[in-house]
Amino acid sequence: MDYKEIMAPYQDLPGGIIEAFHAIQKEQSYLTEDAIIAAAELFEIPVKDAYGVATFYSYFSVNSRGRNVIRICESAPCHIAGANEVIAALEKELGIKMGESTPDGKFALEFAECVGQCQATPVITINGKPYGDVNAEKIPAILAEYE
Repeated sequence: MDYKEIMAPYQDLPGGIIEAFHAIQKEQSYLTEDAIIAAAELFEIPVKDAYGVATFYSYFSVNSRGRNVIRICESAPCHIAGANEVIAALEKELGIKMGESTPDGKFALEFAECVGQCQATPVITINGKPYGDVNAEKIPAILAEYE
């Protein structure tokens, strides 16, 4: 994969490294060491600074994970609205626990502090697409969209 080619459109933007990392993750779901080094070279910053960006933001991962990243909001409104039941349904349906990826590499489960959709709690996102008013019964149909 040519990381610099993917990141080049963001080179001259303020904060472009963040957009560049999003572009890389869209392609492979996480940031490899090679991608971080390529970003450091492209943005002319020390590797440690590029790594700092990659590890600071919760939406970036430097560890291999499933292609379809499912995040569930763990804020108070989602918790009160039944997030625990949604988590249990996701874990049961996928056969993994929060923080893990499915063996086939299709899905990863992660927590998010807030996804900005408090009007429709509980909320999950899959690859950034929000699903509101989620309950355990809706999980199989939602996941089927990504099979």
